[in-house]
Amino acid sequence: MPVTIPTLLTPPLKWAGGKRWLVPTLKEIWRNHSARRLVEPCVGGMAVTLGLQPQAALLNDVNIHLINFFQWLQRGLTITIPLENHEECYYRHRQRFNELTQQGQELSPEAAQLFYYLNRTGFNGLCRFNNRGEFNVPFGRYKTINYAKEFPDYPPVLTKWKFSCGDFAAVEIDPDDFIYADPPYDVEFTKYSKTDFTWDDQVRLGEFLARHPGPVVLSNQATDRILFLYKRLGFKVKIMNAPRRISCTGDRTPAREVIAHKGVQNVKDRS
Repeated sequence: MPVTIPTLLTPPLKWAGGKRWLVPTLKEIWRNHSARRLVEPCVGGMAVTLGLQPQAALLNDVNIHLINFFQWLQRGLTITIPLENHEECYYRHRQRFNELTQQGQELSPEAAQLFYYLNRTGFNGLCRFNNRGEFNVPFGRYKTINYAKEFPDYPPVLTKWKFSCGDFAAVEIDPDDFIYADPPYDVEFTKYSKTDFTWDDQVRLGEFLARHPGPVVLSNQATDRILFLYKRLGFKVKIMNAPRRISCTGDRTPAREVIAHKGVQNVKDRS
C-alpha cells in the first residue's frame, strides 16, 4: 500500500515574528522526538506545528481571537463575508469585529471570518489591541491580496491537534511532552492581545520551561536580558540571524534571535 505523505500547509495568517524560517532547524531536532506530543504554549501563527506535522499537539495562545480562528478552521471554515481590499470595507469590518467582541460573540464563526480578513488586509498583518480590547490596526496598503474563502486542506491535519486559550502556566503539560515556545518578543510593544506580555511574564515563562522535565526549545529576540535569563536557568543558547519580516522603516537586515534549549541535541544553524 502506498504511503500517504502529509500535505505541507503554509500558515493561513500573516504573523509578525513568524517562524517558517526556523522550521528546517527545528526539524533536525524534532526527528529524534517525533513520537512525543508537541506543545506550543504561545502558538502564534502556527508555522512550526504545520511544518513539523506532529501526530499529536496541544496549541495554546492567550489571544482568544487567534484560537477561535484556528478552532473554526479545524471544523471547516468557509468565508461568507465580503473580502475587499478597500479602506471603507476594512473599517466597516473592523467595527463589526469589535462589536462582536463587546457583545460576547468573539467565539462565533463570523468573528473568525472577520479576524482572517483583518489579518490579511490590515497594515503589515499586525495584531494589536487597545486597552478596551478593541482591534485597532489601520488599513494596509497592499496592491493585491490573495484571499481564501475555503480551507479544505486544513481540517484533516488540524483534527489531530487540540487548541486552548489562556495563560501558558495553565497549559496541561505531560512530563514527556516536547515544548516549543515562541512568546512575544522582548520589545517595547507588548499589546499583542487584550493584556500585555511584560518582562515579568518573560521571566515566568522561562521558569515555567526550566521546570519541564522533557525537551524544550525557545526562540526570542536576542536581547541581553533574555540571554542572561536563559543562561541563568541552565539552558544552552545559540544566536541565529532571523529574516526581518516586518519593519516600519523598510529595514530588512537580519535580526538577532536566540534559540534556548535543553534536553535536545545541539541546535544546528540552517537559517
